[in-house]
Formats: sequence, C-alpha cells, structure tokens
Amino acid sequence: MRMNMKNLNRRSFVKTAATISAGAMILPTLKSCSPNSKLNLAFIGVGGRGSANIAACDQKDEKGVSLHNIVALCDVSEESAAEGFNAYPKAKRFSDFRVMLDKMGKEIDAVVIAIPDHSHFAATMAAMQLGKHVHVEKPLAHNIWQLRTLKKAAKHYGVITQMGNQGHTTEGIRFVKEWYDAGVLGDVREIHAWFNGPDFNPKGYFLKPDTYPPTGQPVPAGLDWETWLGPNSDRPYSPYYLPRFWRGWYEFGNAELGDWACHTLDAPFWSLDLGMPTSVDSIIRTPSPEGFVSDQSKLQFNFPARGNKPPVTLHWYEGGLQPENRPEWNMPELPGSGMVMVGDKKSLMTGGRPNKPRLVGSDEEWLEFSKAIPKRTIPRVAEEDPQGEWINAITGKGPMPGSTFDYAADLTEMALVGVMAQRFDTTIEYDAANMKVTNHPDFDQYIKEPVKEGWSYGEELWS
Repeated sequence: MRMNMKNLNRRSFVKTAATISAGAMILPTLKSCSPNSKLNLAFIGVGGRGSANIAACDQKDEKGVSLHNIVALCDVSEESAAEGFNAYPKAKRFSDFRVMLDKMGKEIDAVVIAIPDHSHFAATMAAMQLGKHVHVEKPLAHNIWQLRTLKKAAKHYGVITQMGNQGHTTEGIRFVKEWYDAGVLGDVREIHAWFNGPDFNPKGYFLKPDTYPPTGQPVPAGLDWETWLGPNSDRPYSPYYLPRFWRGWYEFGNAELGDWACHTLDAPFWSLDLGMPTSVDSIIRTPSPEGFVSDQSKLQFNFPARGNKPPVTLHWYEGGLQPENRPEWNMPELPGSGMVMVGDKKSLMTGGRPNKPRLVGSDEEWLEFSKAIPKRTIPRVAEEDPQGEWINAITGKGPMPGSTFDYAADLTEMALVGVMAQRFDTTIEYDAANMKVTNHPDFDQYIKEPVKEGWSYGEELWS
C-alpha cells in the first residue's frame, strides 16, 4: 500500500538561533544535534550519485569505525542499487520512499536524496514533514513553485538543509567572492558561461531515441516503474528514460542547463548577488522534438541593478557554442566548459565548476596577484565535501551549510527561468515577486506543474 506522507504526524522541533559569517549571508534558525550524536541516515537513491553520497556520509573514526548508522536504503531499481544494498546488509531496503518513511520515520534522523529531478520535491517534502534533515542533489527541484515551497518548508519544519552542489564548499568559490568584494574586478556587467554538453552517447547522460516518445518496452525485473514515475503522468517504460537518459526529457529533468548551472553559475550568482533575471532571451536553439533537449543553445539572462551593483547581462552557451575568445583574456583557446566574469578592472575565469578561479591576462600579472591575494574573509570548510558539511551542521560540529535551501532554491530558480526560455525557444519576461511569466500567462503550468493524485505536497504552507 502506498501512502501520502503529508498526512502523517509531524515532529515539532525546539528552534535555536544559528548564523554564520559568510559574506553578508544570514542562515536560518535551526536545530542541531549534540556533537556526540550518532545519526541514523536514510538514502533515497542508492545507485549512481546515491552511491557517492553514501560513501561520503559513511564517516569513519581513526579506527575505521562508522560514526553514523546507515539504517535505510531506498531505490526503485534492485539492479542499480545492488552494490549499495550488498555493502550495507543491516540497512532495511525499500523501493518506495513513502513506505520507508512510514515504516521507519521514528528511526531516521536525516535523509539524503539522489533521484531524478522530477521526484526531488516529493521525497524532500515527505522527509521534512517528519522533521528530517535533508541533503538533496542539484538541481534542487523541477519547477519554481516547488523551490519556493521548499524554502518555506525548511523554515516551517526547522530542519537543516543542503543542496549538493559540491563547488560551493570549495576555497575557489570563496576566492571569487572575496576578490570581487575587495574590488579586484571592479564593476561586473557581463558574464559568459559555457558547457560542452549535451553529448549524446550511451556512456553519457543524453541519448536520442528512434521515436518520440520512445517505444514502450517491458518493465525490467526488479524495477518499480510506477514509483519512479512518481508525480508524473503514466507512460510505458523505456531505457531512454531509465536508468541514465531522463535528463534529456523536460518532464523529468532540466536538460544540460538545469544540470550544470548550479555548478557553473554558482560563483557569479553568489558573489554578485544576482537574484532573479527580469528576462531571459533564447538567442539560438537548434530544433528538437517537443519536450526533448536541443543539440545547441544560447541564452541571454538580463539582471537589473542591485543597490550599487550595475545591471548584468549573462550569456549561456552549450552544445559546443562558446563566446568569442578575446585577446585580453590571453587564452590560446577556451576550455570545453568555463565561466568568465568581465570586470571593468580585471576579469576572472573558472572552469565548469568554481574550484580554480584565476584572473585572466598575462601570466606575469597573475603571478604578482597570487603573491598578495586579498584577505580571506569567508570561513573555509572541507573541500568538495558537502555531505560532511551538512552532517557537521546537524551534529553541531560545524557551521550551517553554505548551500541551504534559502540559497540553493534561489540559485536553482534563476536557472529554471532560463530552462523555460530554452525549452520553448522564446523570451521569458519574469515577475519574480509573483512567480509569473508576464508575456506567457499560459506558462503557469510550468511554474507549478500538475501532479498525479497522491503526490501533492506543501499546499498547506501557502494557506
């Protein structure tokens, strides 16, 4: 029997104040556990990114003893989850996260979610409604209403939250913000970001089927296809959806932009306080079947002035498209993926992730700058370990995560406005205050997507 977890009893939490000095960022009032607490962890999604999350959360002491308990593993595919299931034989196994939370809610402290985008929201809300701390893979959710609801829910239920965009834990992204705040770049009015996917091949995450929609096939043994579809409409199973290629379908994923913007655009979004664009223009989009990712795309995001910060135009390129390589960047050729913040004093470049920023220009200038970089003002955490950052916050051993839902929902929302422009090859005029696409009133159905009966969560938070 499947149950809608929103009807289960909710645990109330005593809230304690918690803030962190990370630029001007203020984090929410939340409850952490004692530093000596041993957490009971559950994982929704065991194969793929799920396996990486399990490994990162299974912290050991100096004797190799696990610091926390992995008590429950949930995956719709027995084949995909086999390695994880076998590695943790004491953990209880489930194919439906709603059943897991119903049966084990009192035994779980925190939940890690690594499933396709279209089910992030339902799984995350079901866990938070029971008072569970949550760590969710990027992008945080599949539509803008879900993102806004997750922000509300995190405060309402008093839980510690995080989106797993690893680059936000790095020293590199802190350098970007510190250098900008110190005036090294001057005013930034222009950003260029590019990614060399989607790459359509069986070893990647995108593959074109022979027909649209793909021809239905028998559901493989050990796959709970109905639960994988989750809130989305029923359809026949196809290997062009599961296990690897769902990102190419806008009903399930958010294409290449949704997948990578939370990495590539994290540094400029944070350091420049970009907020929401007032409009996004689709400049180039190669044709593709309805609902499927295009081979190439170029978008222009238009951000208004923010206080004393000037307006910003952000250009996004994918599918092999790149910005013009400017002589002053002193780059023989641009990398396959990257980001440049163009300042009126200096310009800064990262790769597809924000890990290793550098000022562009001559090698001599960079060497001189590296000898006396601006003062480090933002606390450092363990590099590339968002799971550890989150667990340390829960157990009181560290500050609140940098990519809590307060921050991560906004970063993802900015990207999803672009995804709408890309998906429909149009201009999106966006009224963020009211969550409206003012030039396409019919786009309300993409701001808040319909769901199947039994998969509705969070409506009560808007009453």
